[in-house]
Amino acid sequence: MSRTSRAKKARTDAATESFLAGLAAVKHNPALASLDAGLCRSRDCALGPRHGLAAVDSNGTVHVHPDRRAEPAEWAWAIAHCLIHLGFGHVPADKGPRAQPDRADLAARCAVVNRFLLSYPVGRAPEHLPASYPDGDEEQLARRWRRDGIPTAYEGCGTGGDSPDQILVPWSRWHTPADWQLAFAHALTRTVSAAMDLAGGRRDTLTGERLPTRPWERALSWFVSSYPLLGGIASGMTVVADAELSRAHGIAVAAVDATAGEIYVNPLRQYDDEEWRFVLAHEMLHAALRHGDRRGSRDPYLFNVAADYVVNGWLVGMGVGTMPEGLLYDPALKDLSAEEVYDRIVTDARRARRLATLRGKGVGDILGEPLGGRPRDWADLDEFYRRGLVQGLDLHTGGGRGLLPSGLVEEIRALAHPPVPWDARLARWFDEFVPRPEAVRSYARPARRQASTPDIPRAGRYFPPEEVARCTFGVVLDTSGSMGTRLLGKALGAVASYAEARDVPAARVVFCDAAAYDAGYLPPAEIAGRVRVRGRGGTVLQPGVDLLRRAEDFPATAPVLVITDGYCDVLRVRPEHAYLVPEGASLPFTPRGPVFRLS
Repeated sequence: MSRTSRAKKARTDAATESFLAGLAAVKHNPALASLDAGLCRSRDCALGPRHGLAAVDSNGTVHVHPDRRAEPAEWAWAIAHCLIHLGFGHVPADKGPRAQPDRADLAARCAVVNRFLLSYPVGRAPEHLPASYPDGDEEQLARRWRRDGIPTAYEGCGTGGDSPDQILVPWSRWHTPADWQLAFAHALTRTVSAAMDLAGGRRDTLTGERLPTRPWERALSWFVSSYPLLGGIASGMTVVADAELSRAHGIAVAAVDATAGEIYVNPLRQYDDEEWRFVLAHEMLHAALRHGDRRGSRDPYLFNVAADYVVNGWLVGMGVGTMPEGLLYDPALKDLSAEEVYDRIVTDARRARRLATLRGKGVGDILGEPLGGRPRDWADLDEFYRRGLVQGLDLHTGGGRGLLPSGLVEEIRALAHPPVPWDARLARWFDEFVPRPEAVRSYARPARRQASTPDIPRAGRYFPPEEVARCTFGVVLDTSGSMGTRLLGKALGAVASYAEARDVPAARVVFCDAAAYDAGYLPPAEIAGRVRVRGRGGTVLQPGVDLLRRAEDFPATAPVLVITDGYCDVLRVRPEHAYLVPEGASLPFTPRGPVFRLS
């Protein structure tokens, strides 16, 4: 063999080694390895690129340059680029003559693939490619670039060099291409599931074999990979299986803490996979629907029992897993909310306390604090659960996975539209019951434009005294020792801002603790800033209400706003009124007016 032949063979062997190393890296990727595409590296292939690295045809064959020298990482990127063209449906298979994509289509599809590879890196992209790509799908980019021209940076971002890297060919008579898009979608789903297993400690590596899993771990993985309604919630939850912890806190089967994002299970319970799916779904719905926060001033255990009846009814109707024996379930309570079920069972509290939740008899499985842990550092816990359920519902319905109980859909839709904040509701109350002064016109008061048209009489606008006196309201303020300065400042600031917005000239303010102190009529600015709170004794508010009712200069129809922390006497307020209390506080009587809770 001549020296020239030996040198050429050495260069060819080096190119082959680099190519095989890059191919091995691609096959190591679980999502790309599922695309069982063909490979052509023949020098006689007419579809192979002349100056590029690789091209892919619609029959699922990747054609690579037989002698091109490149690093293994560059080969891995080029092969992955071609395979993703298959997975994204850029080279659809069809029979008969094929019309090749134009320059705009080629550039747009390559830009979308490269953008995907930035977030799902395989190998190393060539240095001449841009670091970012525009938003939009292939069709949007192609339309834009046909109209405005292809930007220079994106014109040659494929793997074919000066020739296209996407080639449409007719079907072979003896071969029908596979559904590459479906295969790639399933592979990505498995990859995400494997990543969740790796994060949860259920795999040694992303591509390694699964470690021996326990049934509750398999159940949690099933939600992530196969049940979109609760998949987003399951991905953020952690299952804590500790027999000693369960024994110490009396957890018979399971309990949940929404703040920590943890589900505590008793590993000594012998359930199969279907039963554990039911148990985990039960606890995830407790957390996602915020049953612990919704109970308000109700009895925690009885509200937990009511929520169990509702959740178990939903899960039985949806067919999620198998309900273990002994759980709370009553078909007669179908389509009722947890609050409605609570109103029914509270009439027989003695019988209800003998019922058992998943934690055990007489105790609730909705925990108020983490067991041996700390709350998760989430910026907005409500937003996490709301987004997980709302997106899961959209995926569930969009994927045609069956009907859901109407009560569950209503609660998820309610989460998508959170309740109106207290300050907005208070503003609406002011709009409804506190009148705005209305100007009247009189020719006794010439208009300001009268001088410009002396021959045309114009009536002027003014506010009669009786109209101004009508537009006011009363504030009965609890100034006892239990009222915090922040609560007082926030409440008074809100009252002052709404009074100014309604053009209220002054409001009647009464401070109450052990006795009533009449501060008289105060302008909104003084309510907000210069009010000096008097008294720090006990809390008796009825004298302040009576003072307003007997005052001759206070309109009988003017509304009254009572600001208190709930530690007060029983009130009887005859005119239109409302209460402003801290979040979580309860009044010692049944209020007749609306109650606004400061958050």
